[in-house]
Amino acid sequence: MVWKENRENAYCEIPPAILALKEQWEKKNYIDPKLYKEYNVKRGLRDEDGRGVLTGLTRVGEIQSYSVTEGEHIVPQDGMLYYRGIDCRELVKGSEGRRFAFEETAYLLLFGELPTAAQLEAFCQQLASYRTLPTNFFRDVIMKAPPRDLMNTMQRGILTLFCYDDKPNDIGLENVLRQCLQLMSNMPVLAIYAYQAWRFSQGESLFIHVPKPELSTAENFLRMLREDCGYTDLEARTLDVALILHADNGGGHVVTSSGTDPYSAIAASMASLKGPRHGGANSKVMAMMDDVKEHVRDWNDEGCVADYLTRILNKDAFDRSGLIYGLGHAVYTKTDPRCEVFRAYVNHLAAEKGREDELALYANVEKIGKQLLMERQHKSVLSTNIDFYSGFVYEMLGLPKELYTPLFAVARIAGWSAHRMEELSVGGKLIRPRYG
Repeated sequence: MVWKENRENAYCEIPPAILALKEQWEKKNYIDPKLYKEYNVKRGLRDEDGRGVLTGLTRVGEIQSYSVTEGEHIVPQDGMLYYRGIDCRELVKGSEGRRFAFEETAYLLLFGELPTAAQLEAFCQQLASYRTLPTNFFRDVIMKAPPRDLMNTMQRGILTLFCYDDKPNDIGLENVLRQCLQLMSNMPVLAIYAYQAWRFSQGESLFIHVPKPELSTAENFLRMLREDCGYTDLEARTLDVALILHADNGGGHVVTSSGTDPYSAIAASMASLKGPRHGGANSKVMAMMDDVKEHVRDWNDEGCVADYLTRILNKDAFDRSGLIYGLGHAVYTKTDPRCEVFRAYVNHLAAEKGREDELALYANVEKIGKQLLMERQHKSVLSTNIDFYSGFVYEMLGLPKELYTPLFAVARIAGWSAHRMEELSVGGKLIRPRYG
């Protein structure tokens, strides 16, 4: 059994022997879902009423999505996302018309306060000085067997950077800060170069642009992506807002609690983010909406839309998972504040790009899908996740679908880095959930 260069090889086939072993596995590994309730298992580390299980403390980010009455009843409320005590919406609003703010947000998450003009300039210069990969790294690492899923290429690149670090396992805070800033700087470079390598493997022309030190993360992302290096201010501004809204979403860093190096910790974060239930959700939304467009005859007919969404929920259409992607959130109960901010950009871009018909379809799917889900789940409210609209925004910006989840990682490494520093500073215990 050998590998073939065209990747259509016997090594990846599922022979009868594997099917038989799979059936053998199923005989001894089934767990009745009723047992989770019987043993009061906190699936997903959440109570049945949606409250998270408190496993740590953080000053970095905070989510508020419900209130609790004196009788311990959960009351859903409009979601709030705070970065170091500052409403994320205020960060976006405060930067309108005067600057790109993702770097300012990253500084806030790491150091606990907004930077002065001088501090922000020095921070941006530090990031720019780190935004370069080792000699021949693109040729020797990124170009090798590039998969369509760019997250895997980025993980491989991050793990390989371990080999270029003279102090990779030093978890002193000054060294960890240096490593975090270097990874934060190079995340957009890894994402774009991974995409260009994959395009080249598919027979497309190869072009590589180096980042410019005077440009923001959002501007460099668009500049490196496009052959002509061109982008509009609206495009860069919209992307900057997306980065701000995805920079953190509360929580700690579980893998860091083991004391491992940052390259392994960030690669593990990437692995989690890649999943369709996490950062890959916007790609699933886009695929679902493409399917809806194809099968719903009249996008404005709410009855037609409802009929097809019912088929999706009944596992009779699309990917047969029974999920309407982008509706509902593990934490936000009533509204997702990130989505509320992004709506303005969705409406603006749709009007500018002549995509109002598609926007109306999104609105119908959102409205009807939430009604159907609330009926089935016996809920009175349900939030629309930012993932529901973010893919549509990225598409209108001309970003390829392959970059949707990597772009999430470009933003979220700011939060990962802040939580890693915090976790190491408190010298906490290994985070290890118990299984019965």
